[in-house]
Amino acid sequence: MEARRDLRHVTSIRSDPPRERSRRRLRNISKYGNARASSPNPDLVIRDPHLFHLFSKRKNAQDNNGGTVLAVAGEDYVVCAADTRMSTGYSILTRDYKKIEKVSSQCVMASAGFMADAATLKKTLKARCETYEFQNGKEMGCVSFAQLLSNTLYYRRFFPYYTFNIVAGLDKDGKGAVFTYDAVGSYERTNYSCQGSGQSLIMPVLDNQLKTVSPLVLPSQSSATPLSESEAVDLVKDCFATAGERDIYTGDGVDIWIINKHGARVEHQDLKLD
Repeated sequence: MEARRDLRHVTSIRSDPPRERSRRRLRNISKYGNARASSPNPDLVIRDPHLFHLFSKRKNAQDNNGGTVLAVAGEDYVVCAADTRMSTGYSILTRDYKKIEKVSSQCVMASAGFMADAATLKKTLKARCETYEFQNGKEMGCVSFAQLLSNTLYYRRFFPYYTFNIVAGLDKDGKGAVFTYDAVGSYERTNYSCQGSGQSLIMPVLDNQLKTVSPLVLPSQSSATPLSESEAVDLVKDCFATAGERDIYTGDGVDIWIINKHGARVEHQDLKLD
């Protein structure tokens, strides 16, 4: 009983009417700061300023682990690349983290940002792809998977996955396709894209080298990258070598996936370790 009486001096659970609760909230804010907003229970009032200080200093549940992902689509191929560094702040957690997930024989997904959210997202999508394959007797296509990812991200729009995603693969006509996303599922098909911490360094290079004619120009022209497959791979390597020199969250190595009508293969290039 004595211990319970002491505890009541620290916290209390109230079931007041909404109007009275609002009045008490304003009084608590003026006295201790926004105590209820920082409390795990909205009805929990922190009376002790020292305990309130501990609650108010809780860290965000999400973190940005950095990294850069990039994809370039050609007429009959697609190249997708991602660096292998995972870090937090000024600390490197691992130098060999795989940010690209193979979805099917002709489609991959690359994610940068918060790696815990990325792993959860990929696990969810992989389960749905396996269900689709079991029910339909075939792999999910690249365009269908792009829509699935959009729906999954939009479903979590009120507490979104803290990831920056790119889907790359071949469509049903065998042409290269790149889909780029925001956090809540809005996406578009482009012929190249870059996401992550090195985006501001790489996108100007891609715009300069790969910018195509506007789709509003008539007669319409192909938006495919005007480079051969080997030239696109060399361009991707140069982009990551440049970003690795100037972005502390990009480095160690880059995994490059090349997908064409013959299948998918992976190349690796080392980057700076510091």
